[in-house]
Amino acid sequence: MKSIFFFLIAFCYVHTLQAQGVKISAADVRALKAKEDTLKEYSIYLNTDSLQADRMVSDSIFTKTLVRALQIRNSFYYPFDSVIGISHLYSPDSSFRIFTWNITYDDYYHRQRGAIQMKTTDGSLKLLPLRDYSEFTTKPEDSVRTRGNWIGAVYYNMVKTQFRNKNYYTLFGFDPNGVQSSMKWMEVLTFNDKNEPLFGGPFFSYEQDSLPGPTKYRFGIEFKKDTRVLVNYIPDLGIILVDHLVSETDQPDLPQTLIPDGDQEGFKWENGKWIHVDKVFTLKLKDGEVPVGDPLLDPKGNRNEQKLQEKSDKNRGKEKDKVNDGREN
Repeated sequence: MKSIFFFLIAFCYVHTLQAQGVKISAADVRALKAKEDTLKEYSIYLNTDSLQADRMVSDSIFTKTLVRALQIRNSFYYPFDSVIGISHLYSPDSSFRIFTWNITYDDYYHRQRGAIQMKTTDGSLKLLPLRDYSEFTTKPEDSVRTRGNWIGAVYYNMVKTQFRNKNYYTLFGFDPNGVQSSMKWMEVLTFNDKNEPLFGGPFFSYEQDSLPGPTKYRFGIEFKKDTRVLVNYIPDLGIILVDHLVSETDQPDLPQTLIPDGDQEGFKWENGKWIHVDKVFTLKLKDGEVPVGDPLLDPKGNRNEQKLQEKSDKNRGKEKDKVNDGREN
């Protein structure tokens, strides 16, 4: 049964890749699947082992196994979907992917690992390791970084923008940071003439604020441990939303006291920069009013027949979907 299962897995991957015009042998798929099983096991260990020494050993084995797996031809197209606790993001244009993960030494000390795998025409490996250099800098928001002095983060999203025919990849990352606070980072990744990655640049502009501030090379936000804080691109709005934070103890200088207050600031891509928007949602209500979305009556109480018909059609569509989905049973 096990051999049949591996055959089916290999067949599915080969068929998918061939449909994409990628030639990969069934033997290579089997080898990748075997490496993935090992990676899956050690990714769990490096994230959950109670002993620091065991986490370090697991991290070392995981790293070596990952490199060996990526050396298999056309590994770029293998997703490693079952390897949990490790981030692996493809760029929106599929020109590269980036692996990142966290290693916990103790409650006070975390470091991130990472590597960029570039897409190659012949399926060979071009791997660019990233070195977390964050502990050696006090001003991470005003510098361009190479892969040798990277500000570490575990990336959870990537957005591609363009300006003057150049590609910009905005990365969104998480850093456990310490025992009392966590961090989220945004920075723009570009590639130089040698196709080497550069992290950061003068991309986060505050020039349109009521009180203009200096441009930042990357954006970081620190907040109370285990607090849910939004820092992400919202496609429907075409904007990055960032939760506005306040101190729950009226001590704004202490990041470990900062929590969201229900408001959002943001950034909008314009002319090759992320322009800061101090307050994204500016709806103001009079005393006694409540928010009303898309009203069917005008201020005089007259019905808007077009909106009424649109609402009716939409509701009929929902009822039809419920029946088709079997949700009425």
